[in-house]
Amino acid sequence: MKNETKYKVLKFGGTSVANAYSNIKEIVLNELKENIKIILVLSALSGITNLLFDISNSIKNKDENKTKKLIEELYNKHIDFINKLLKTSLKEQAIAAINETINLINNYRNEGFNLTSKEEKVILAQGEILATNIYHLYFLENNIECSLINALDFIKLKENKDLDWEFIKNNLINIINKIDNNLIITQGYICRNAFGDIDNLGRGGSDYTASIIGNILNANEIYIYSDVSGLHNNDPRYVDRTYPINYISFEEAAELAYFGAKVLHPATILPAQLKNIPVILKNTFNPFSFGTVITNELPISEGFKAVAAKDNITIIKIKSYRMLLTYGYLRAVFEIFERYKTPVDMITTSEVSISVTIDNTTYLQEIINELNEIAFIEVIPNNSIICIVGYIPINKAGYLFKVLESIKDIPIRMIAYGSSDYNISLCIDTSYKQKVLEKLNKSLFEIY
Repeated sequence: MKNETKYKVLKFGGTSVANAYSNIKEIVLNELKENIKIILVLSALSGITNLLFDISNSIKNKDENKTKKLIEELYNKHIDFINKLLKTSLKEQAIAAINETINLINNYRNEGFNLTSKEEKVILAQGEILATNIYHLYFLENNIECSLINALDFIKLKENKDLDWEFIKNNLINIINKIDNNLIITQGYICRNAFGDIDNLGRGGSDYTASIIGNILNANEIYIYSDVSGLHNNDPRYVDRTYPINYISFEEAAELAYFGAKVLHPATILPAQLKNIPVILKNTFNPFSFGTVITNELPISEGFKAVAAKDNITIIKIKSYRMLLTYGYLRAVFEIFERYKTPVDMITTSEVSISVTIDNTTYLQEIINELNEIAFIEVIPNNSIICIVGYIPINKAGYLFKVLESIKDIPIRMIAYGSSDYNISLCIDTSYKQKVLEKLNKSLFEIY
């Protein structure tokens, strides 16, 4: 990779890819004027990953009629999209791509074939593969020189599901160095596992792909385009009067992304932060809107910045007098969660009890069964974590008081404060969520 080469990464989400192709083209053309290499990361068309998931399930369930109907829907949606974008003979190449995908899926419908997670991930990868194929042809038809590279050739996971950074770096740089075009298109979300099988980075993983590529190429900036104009101080779905956040630190953005801000995948932050690459959240449908810049280049102002909520939280209360005056008990508890690969969000402890929250209840019963062997267990479902984010130093008085004072009539089941200068977390019954968000909006941001 040439040292003087400058890169900018642009990622577009599914709604943008499906409905704003003209805007995407204009945004890309505008960026290309800067004589900089653009890495364009695309998600599948909006709704397609869910559709592919439904197709996988219907094949597993041997529901032939439903499978046929869903595959027809997949085909028709892409044919309609192709007809909107392409007018020349290149259209035939796009149609050939969707036909190839349909043939691949039909191969898994053969009688006697049992679909495993391995084949399911192959099916789930087709949305991004189709979207990038179609957009590659779209840009070529509009006389925009570009190259299409396959993320399956350079994004790889280790056996423990961590990124294989050495493999990614070596292969991505080797691929990029062979390309002269200033526009390079690739897929988000999809990757290979340690055994070379097709895998993925999880829902919303296209943001993560963009950040990984930005890190490896030392990009100037990473742009995440979606259908909203960056981060807001509160959730506009539940609170009437919110305002956009123009600048936010990596630490603050990481807390917001993890605890409920849907604009950004939580894993996106770290690769960019490690290289101090600004991440800019923009609206494809309103590209001149400022959006949100995530950076540590600006001085961090003290105070509250935003509030977010994370739903579907389950509290597990663990009580045992064996905790008194002993060591190793906490380890025994958390080894159970580790065994079932279940992350814990919040933790509070006393002399004889531990309360934890989880959002993945796949192995809840198995976890409870093992915990029952060492403690008394109470499970409380239907909770929300309210995360108050900002630069709120723990050595400064008044921040926690202001939060609690503003919601003093709301029962709080758990509080986490003090482990970070950027977060106060409260766990409440979900039925109080909207009321809490509204009260915090008024009290912390003085919006009435």
